[in-house]
Amino acid sequence: MDNPQPEPYDLLGVGIGPFNLSLAALADRADGLRTLFCEARAEFRWHPGMLVDGARMQVPFLADLVSLVDPTNPWSFLNYLRDQGRLFPFYFAERFQLPRREYDHYCRWAAERLPNCRFSAEVTALHWEPEQRLYRAETATGPVPARAVVLGVGTVPACPEPFDRLAGHPLVWHGAQYLERRAALAGARDITVIGSGQSGAEIFLDLLRTRGADGTRLRWLTRSRALAPMEYSKLGLEHFTPDYTRYFHGLPGPARDRLVPAQWQLHKAASAETLAQIHDHLYDRTVGRPLDADPVEIVPGTEVTGAQAGPCGGFELSCRHRDSGVRHLLRTDAVVLATGYRAVRPALLDPIADLIDWDEQGRYRVDLDHRVATAAALTGGLYVQNAELHTHGVGAPDLGLGAHRAAVILNAVAGRSVHHLPTRTAWTSFAPPTAALLPRPQEENRAAAVR
Repeated sequence: MDNPQPEPYDLLGVGIGPFNLSLAALADRADGLRTLFCEARAEFRWHPGMLVDGARMQVPFLADLVSLVDPTNPWSFLNYLRDQGRLFPFYFAERFQLPRREYDHYCRWAAERLPNCRFSAEVTALHWEPEQRLYRAETATGPVPARAVVLGVGTVPACPEPFDRLAGHPLVWHGAQYLERRAALAGARDITVIGSGQSGAEIFLDLLRTRGADGTRLRWLTRSRALAPMEYSKLGLEHFTPDYTRYFHGLPGPARDRLVPAQWQLHKAASAETLAQIHDHLYDRTVGRPLDADPVEIVPGTEVTGAQAGPCGGFELSCRHRDSGVRHLLRTDAVVLATGYRAVRPALLDPIADLIDWDEQGRYRVDLDHRVATAAALTGGLYVQNAELHTHGVGAPDLGLGAHRAAVILNAVAGRSVHHLPTRTAWTSFAPPTAALLPRPQEENRAAAVR
């Protein structure tokens, strides 16, 4: 007797980071939908190498898995506090931004309890079965059929090309590994941190606190011309609303590609609080001695054009000052690359790669519902989370839009409004006035003649 085929899931999530976890939490209360989320790792972990003591989130606690869509949802951060017996301590703490460690623990609390989350279940390949009009995901425990798939595989550490030759060196590594490899810096007497974002600021501050008193030279080097803080004004934050996402998505592709790097201060800068803590620490440590006696260097506007092992140990970094063009050689014992993350095409897509409509740069074409454009033969929905910066703008990696995006995807998969979403979310009108509301040139001329 043939084994019965398993009932297909309405939605299969690949990867369980905060964004797919948000979707899993919202789907948990969606009647009539069968969902499953698979993760290769044995447990939920959120940037474990950057859970530095004192580090805080850059978004308010309401940017949890569900609250900005469904504040009554049992997977909210406030319900987590209630479960942990911490509501009153949180109330008296008066903290709008959470410690990173607490956000990680909250997500693990949800991931361990959600019935649609499965860990140690890597999806190794994704196939399309046209006869059944289903995806077939290959996993270690067998195939999983699904009508739609959402990719939430996250991003990978981005290391600048000049450091390719030093890949794997025990004293040159990405900041994503900071806590697990910090002890390797014990013998270094000259440490260089590269990158001006929040991770770079937090690593530099931690090194000031842990190595600042032993005479080690600490250097913070960045391509950015200024260590400017993250934009955090109330109207500036409206760039992280669905309104701005819709506006950005409607721009021509070349305009979007020009705009994203120009908006670095919206999503890649360090918080003003962390920068202030660095300055306070530097101020306090130089009381009673001249500034030029302090073995600390902060060097903005400088890019590394080459890197190699030094002839007498350590490393030689070829640098160029961006404003003046002056080049110099920098010698250091260790390098921590706080140089961000990038999206990659997961190998599991190889079996259906020819059915995906890639853009000219090999990226996904993604519609407003976060569905990837595919060939007509592939009728099942393929969605992405945090792989659409080029189509949806600076809000794509932001946790504050995570619940909204998850609800958009869930509504699209269900074909109904599982979660009601607001039609307007910002005071700012990002697009120009509609052409129909503007006087035509001949009307302007006629009005000028009358005057």
